[in-house]
Amino acid sequence: MRAILTYHSIDTTGSVISISPEVFDRHVRWIASSRVAVVSVPELLQRSDDDDAVAITFDDAYTNFASVAWPRLRDHGLTATVFVPTAFTGKANTWAELPGGHMPRLPILGWHELARLCEEGVSLGAHTRNHPDLRGLSGQALDDEIAGSVEDVRRETGAQAAAFAYPYGFWTSHAAAAVRRACVCAVTTELRPLARQDDPYLLPRLDSYYLNGTARIENFGRAGFRGCLLLRLALRRLRQRIRA
Repeated sequence: MRAILTYHSIDTTGSVISISPEVFDRHVRWIASSRVAVVSVPELLQRSDDDDAVAITFDDAYTNFASVAWPRLRDHGLTATVFVPTAFTGKANTWAELPGGHMPRLPILGWHELARLCEEGVSLGAHTRNHPDLRGLSGQALDDEIAGSVEDVRRETGAQAAAFAYPYGFWTSHAAAAVRRACVCAVTTELRPLARQDDPYLLPRLDSYYLNGTARIENFGRAGFRGCLLLRLALRRLRQRIRA
């Protein structure tokens, strides 16, 4: 089974974007146990569905990635991609409230820190400039958020942002087309493993917030793990339809 793992913040607030350092330690120990291969998102797309492999991603570039997550990953020889909302570097996540739950106010890494992480082996991805809901944008405004964020990463760090993450997981056909012009692949928040037929610009991920119970990461690839994810995906889609 192939999957892209999603993390946001490693903290003790219990929010929908957070997991505790203790839980993250458990995840890292299991991932580093050689049960799965750990590769970048573009590399994961080249793997077979029969391979047990993951890509580790962090959205929003919070400072606790550098202080908490990266030392643990680095010490175990693991790599990760950090998706950067480029207009917020060195600031805080003051964008709109997260749909579906409370989001704590958290500081975001600055460009100097991001460049250092890149030198140490972290991949940087684009996450727009202002973290908007892309469904409300079109034309030049859409290109500015998507291609502009890719250019910001290149200009400030020298790194090419091969991957893109849609804020909140929201996208339109126009947004996906703009990403195709700027990046190699893109990720959403659809809760499931990768499948051979997936569009490389609409890739699903497994949010770490849901990796508990039968869906504990230690059960990765087992029938119960897959079944639990399918149930949670169905419930999430039902909630989205109710809100709509």
